[in-house]
Amino acid sequence: MGIATALKQTPLFEVYGKFGAKVIDFGGWALPVQFSSILDEHEAVRTKAGLFDVSHMGEVLVVGKDAERYINYICTNDVTKLGINQAQYTVMCYPDGGTVDDLLVYKLENEKYLLVINAANIEKDFEWMQQQARGEMVLQNISSQIAQLAIQGPKAESIVQKLTGIDLSQIRPFTFAQHVDLDGVKDVLVSRTGYTGEDGFELYLSASQAEALWVKLLEAGSEDGLKPCGLGARDTLRLEARLALYGQELLSDISPLEAGIGFAVKLNKESDFIGKSALLVQKEAGLKRKLVGIEVTGRGIPRHGYKVVSADGEEIGAVTSGTQSPSLKKSIGLALIAVQHAEVGTPVKVEIRNKLIEAVVVKTPFYKKG
Repeated sequence: MGIATALKQTPLFEVYGKFGAKVIDFGGWALPVQFSSILDEHEAVRTKAGLFDVSHMGEVLVVGKDAERYINYICTNDVTKLGINQAQYTVMCYPDGGTVDDLLVYKLENEKYLLVINAANIEKDFEWMQQQARGEMVLQNISSQIAQLAIQGPKAESIVQKLTGIDLSQIRPFTFAQHVDLDGVKDVLVSRTGYTGEDGFELYLSASQAEALWVKLLEAGSEDGLKPCGLGARDTLRLEARLALYGQELLSDISPLEAGIGFAVKLNKESDFIGKSALLVQKEAGLKRKLVGIEVTGRGIPRHGYKVVSADGEEIGAVTSGTQSPSLKKSIGLALIAVQHAEVGTPVKVEIRNKLIEAVVVKTPFYKKG
């Protein structure tokens, strides 16, 4: 498959070739960018279902009497609101309000939580978590033991339902079931979450069972049009749904407020948290820059890092992510720009290959299911 063995591999690496994957170096991981084509896979998720290997994501267990208090201190959202079998999207910030990472918190039991973090950040995040450790709790990086598959799309539920006796319709968004048996693959955590803008599940299981579940799901979904999908479609899907990507929309010098995910920042929660005072100052003073959706009306595709200028030629920011949207057949992007130019309908220009190309600020998400 032409990928250096120096790259990290998920438990499904050996399977990729059998399904025709084109494998690339993604942040030090050997991962499939596509199996058939990005357009095919994108379309499958929007209309039927797609299956992703996301086993490169990181998992950290936090266990102990002070686990809840500790997570509430390192995260912006309010973890005290979680019941058992509920999940929450949140952010870890630096003291200056910049982003360490965005993550999901799963409450497995009282005093036991699973934190799911971005693959490129596993070492950095775990070190940061250890540095902030307080009270009676134990942190354990279990990333290498856990595989994660994501099945996304309107037919995802009916496909997974073929493999289990539990009623999946009872699992609401941001809730999950534990210790589920999926046709003999035991002890799976089935979470109604995803990163595509579609309904579906993220399935956490032991790394040793990943291949068996991958094959079972593709067999169960064959008549429903389920396709294996790569990172290419994952990126176009999440961008249409305006879902932030760490390293692009979120960075150590971009706050969650600037990135437009203030819903995950609870400045009024009772306990203090890292970055709270900086974020309060930012909110009270008013944001100077803001993440917006743009549509390029001229010829060209906006890409990460491309300059954005105002109608009168002043540099006002940069594109964080961009693509040719498969669902909308338009050139779209997210851009972090000066707040006075952020209103929907504002004309802007994007520098594409040394030319200034016409664009306009548009409402997001670009795509909404149903």
